Amino acid sequence: MPSFPKPKFAHTVDLAKEIKALRDYKDKAPGIQIPVSKPNNLLLATWNIANFGEQDRQKEHLEIVAEIISWFDLIAIQETKENSGHFQMVVSLLGKSYKFIFSDTAGNNERMAFIYDSNKIAVREEVAELAIPPSDYKDIKLPGVADKFEGFDRSPYLVSFKVQNFEFALLNVHLYFGDDSEQASINRRCLEAYCVGRWADLRSKSKHSFTNNVFALGDFNLPMLDEKDQVYKALRSRGLQLPEHSSKIYSNINNDKAYDQIAFLPGMKSNIISHGVFPFDNVAFAEIYNNKSAALFRSYIRYYLSDHRPMWMELNISH
Repeated sequence: MPSFPKPKFAHTVDLAKEIKALRDYKDKAPGIQIPVSKPNNLLLATWNIANFGEQDRQKEHLEIVAEIISWFDLIAIQETKENSGHFQMVVSLLGKSYKFIFSDTAGNNERMAFIYDSNKIAVREEVAELAIPPSDYKDIKLPGVADKFEGFDRSPYLVSFKVQNFEFALLNVHLYFGDDSEQASINRRCLEAYCVGRWADLRSKSKHSFTNNVFALGDFNLPMLDEKDQVYKALRSRGLQLPEHSSKIYSNINNDKAYDQIAFLPGMKSNIISHGVFPFDNVAFAEIYNNKSAALFRSYIRYYLSDHRPMWMELNISH
């Protein structure tokens, strides 16, 4: 997406105050609490950090981003730009055990990235962008969609990992958005969503897969978790499931879209202990919220942090 406009007002960040507020919220707020990382669990997350590398974030904002990322063992990041300076600074702020791996740029000049705690997690040998042979394009089709699949705008990024004896592969995605008012854009998004579901289905069933434990996570640009929604139906048509969120906390700061998801196949459901979305905007920069308009507060949040919230899932890895 185009960079958000830089807020025209100045604000001095009290870093210690902001981090305390965020920690207290994630530790104590009912329905918000994020579990602690343990030897027998995996804290997996995904976060679209808006135009990461293009928007002029200050070091204090990067410290806040690093703080949130540090709560997880492994996190997929979307919208990391070709200029990865801010991204790499965040990783350095996390400490020596945190490593990263990312793709080359594709649509919208975006890389797909993973950050992980190397003391707990190892990267395995299968690392690739998802490749669909042109001969398979004819198989990427949906009822009622006349448009043809012609490849991804932003290539999904596949990385395999291992924690203890649990091996798994993550497909980091940021599906095409286009224009919500144009059916052609929605059709393209649906075809990309179906292609992700098809990949997960085929990989989970093949005896030649590097691992059959597969997840697709990231920004699916999914409007609603509803069978009437075309993108939702396309994504789930080959068996992928999405976590059922009992609360009405959505992954965008407008709190009305289900864009970000961690999708899994039925065999993984028994491994899921808990899951949620962390609405950092409920507590971050309270001084701006209290002293300025809601519009100015939102403009500050989406520019210096993001317009998306991180989604997380706790997995039992001792099965």
